[in-house]
Amino acid sequence: MLNLKNLKVLILEQNNLLKLTTNSLDQNNPEIKYKVISKDKLSNSIIGTALSNMIAENGHNVVLWMRSSKRASQCSVSFENPKYLPGFSLDTKITFSSDLRSSIHDADVIFFSVPSKAYRDVAREVKQFIKDDIRVISTAKGIEAKTFKLMSKVLEEELPKARVGVISGPNLAMEIAAKEITATVVACQDPDVCTGIQELLSSRYFRVYANSDRFGVEIAGALKNIYAIAAGISFSMHMGQNTISVLITRSLAEMSRFSACLGANPMTFLGLSGVGDLFVTCTSPLSRNFQIGMALGEGLSVDEAVIKVGHTAEGINTVRIIKSESEKLRVYMPIASALYETMFNGQPVEDGLKSMMLADQNTDVEFFGR
Repeated sequence: MLNLKNLKVLILEQNNLLKLTTNSLDQNNPEIKYKVISKDKLSNSIIGTALSNMIAENGHNVVLWMRSSKRASQCSVSFENPKYLPGFSLDTKITFSSDLRSSIHDADVIFFSVPSKAYRDVAREVKQFIKDDIRVISTAKGIEAKTFKLMSKVLEEELPKARVGVISGPNLAMEIAAKEITATVVACQDPDVCTGIQELLSSRYFRVYANSDRFGVEIAGALKNIYAIAAGISFSMHMGQNTISVLITRSLAEMSRFSACLGANPMTFLGLSGVGDLFVTCTSPLSRNFQIGMALGEGLSVDEAVIKVGHTAEGINTVRIIKSESEKLRVYMPIASALYETMFNGQPVEDGLKSMMLADQNTDVEFFGR
């Protein structure tokens, strides 16, 4: 079992590495220190700062590590991260640091949330500082392009002695920071890992549920980014609620169809990591993928959309990957295919929408009796 009184946790996130450590110097105050490491070269470090603040509010000391010593010093004075969570005051138990080695040393748990394309490089950088049997939890929702491997698999390859799990769900970082009621899923075949993470993260506004289908939970989080882009396009073009409903429902069918073909439990897609995450990502302007879709609906190219939004989104690369893999597997995915044609082959947005919505009709629910 995970001993919260003698714990050191590291969270690697979009731009952040969050680490929790026990204050072993004061035996009468066995608080947990959490350290977040921010990689300035990577995009979208919101979730690391949000989790740091939440964990600090749970009564633990938090260290937020940043690549930039200047930014760490600034945050230490203002207790605000204006680049990623502007306007949110951070808990004063958070300590900001730029010393990677001391931040990672002896960590017991790592939350790994850097962008998917950086996972291997960051894992290799961190590997030299971590200990055996460490719990490593992936929070990124992406797929490695060259290998078609999910992030947890990448971590297992680079950190073979770690106990790897994932967390996923409808977790918009800005709403977590605002203390809106939120739930996530921790997935791992090791129940001890799930239980420990549940105890670590749960708060009055943040619930953590468990699931043993790590693959299903993780691939659901990656796939929904595709459909958030499609939803953003539809919203930008003022499609009706009936249309949005069809899009979300058939997106869920595509996600579960593709994933079940690869071994996922289709019932996983009825939970928070499936329909829950899909719904929030396809309806919220806080979603980066939704924002990219809205820009595309205005007639911008993919590159122009990224510039307008101010950052990239995992769904852009995921569309490419899934288009190729679905063809290899001969899995019917009309929405993903039409989106690919619009994004990368110059198909007009209006034609793409028609192709998404008017594809061949199929069975409404495909997994009865499983």
